[in-house]
Amino acid sequence: MGSLSDPEDLSALMRAARKGDDEAYRRLLLRVATWLRAVASRGLAAAGRPNADCEDIVQETLLAMHLKRDTWDETQPLQPWLRAIARHKLVDHLRRRGFTDHVDIDDHSDTLAAPASAEEGSALDARQMLASLPERQRRIVEGISIEGQSARDVGVRMGMSEGAVRVTLHRALRALAEVYRRDRT
Repeated sequence: MGSLSDPEDLSALMRAARKGDDEAYRRLLLRVATWLRAVASRGLAAAGRPNADCEDIVQETLLAMHLKRDTWDETQPLQPWLRAIARHKLVDHLRRRGFTDHVDIDDHSDTLAAPASAEEGSALDARQMLASLPERQRRIVEGISIEGQSARDVGVRMGMSEGAVRVTLHRALRALAEVYRRDRT
């Protein structure tokens, strides 16, 4: 079956499948399905959900891949495109099951690390770090992290989509982590 270790091979299989090569499409599906099971399983585990729904997520992702295959840009690797579809299908599945959004703090542990001293953890330092962000990023971090608003509410308030708010939040947290690391050295 193979793994996804050769993204060029996957892309070649998808290109051939889009041109009607049924064998290439079959091989692509076999390779991708195994990887998608691992992605869905990790996503369910991270959400504290049982693995019982893993196969449903894989099937939904494969169906979406089939239906949206013409939207894949052949000049780009296939795996990031598939990962995005899988993530969306996982999120959709969790929402249908009543799961509420969460922020994976492991991705931002440097930003959220406990201060070594009272001075480092002061509100003044936090305000100074926030002030170093561009206004849009600062307002999103304040809205979600300080005021406790949802990404959707912040998006409505700022005229942005929920997805754009999440992307901007992630970039802001990365920037804050960099400021924090720089200031500590």
